[in-house]
Amino acid sequence: MKTTPWVTRLIAANVALFFLFNVAPSLALLEVQLRLVPAFVLERPWTPFTYMWLHAGIGHLFFNMLGLFFFGPRLEQRLGPVHFLALYLVSGLGGAALSFLDPLHPGVIPTTPIVGASGAIYGIVLAYALIWPSDRVMVYGIVPVEIRLLVLLTAGYAIWAGFTGASSGTAHFAHLGGYVGAYLYLAWADRKSASRQYRRRLDTALYGRATPVHDDEPQWDAIRRDGLHALNLEELDRLQAKVRAHGAGSLTADERAFLHRLSLR
Repeated sequence: MKTTPWVTRLIAANVALFFLFNVAPSLALLEVQLRLVPAFVLERPWTPFTYMWLHAGIGHLFFNMLGLFFFGPRLEQRLGPVHFLALYLVSGLGGAALSFLDPLHPGVIPTTPIVGASGAIYGIVLAYALIWPSDRVMVYGIVPVEIRLLVLLTAGYAIWAGFTGASSGTAHFAHLGGYVGAYLYLAWADRKSASRQYRRRLDTALYGRATPVHDDEPQWDAIRRDGLHALNLEELDRLQAKVRAHGAGSLTADERAFLHRLSLR
């Protein structure tokens, strides 16, 4: 599998920092100061950013970097390097934000140190699932699961574990925060994208308002598939599934424009 520039840099940075702090005992005090402790965040305001570059052990590091290696390259190619890096960082910050929640002790800010890129990786996985929801992941290397289902299952488990205290050594709400941060960033990026703003201005010029959307768009189901490039076929399948599941109103202007172009063939 071929990697991409920012995936390579992020993996290299995480691995390098892990080994640096583990082979240099003199840096132990510094590493402690970089961990996120929600109750002390006002004293250490840098920790919501620095915690995501630390890991509790080699297994913790390995599985986070494995997720980044599997899901990151295709996503970086799709989003571009700037949005990909921003997504990674915002997801990590989202993990830090939700780490302040402790349903088992309402009103008490947690004092447990939190480290790891899990929030950032969960955000990468969510973004991947939103773009390619039907792709399958081999859980434990043997069980094929659609990635959208995997996201739902992991989110459900994190909520359950967070409210029951199961797997108390895991920052479940940091995982959920990664999902939340990624979703909010992608929604913001879509609204601010140049193509969407251009489409909005074009729709206003042509129709005096946004292009009308109807839940019944029969021409989209009748699009001819012969002669389409594999990437266009993949995107067509994704959008047709999205319309069937959520209606045409769930499509962005760019997605409607893509389907409209194909319907004119």
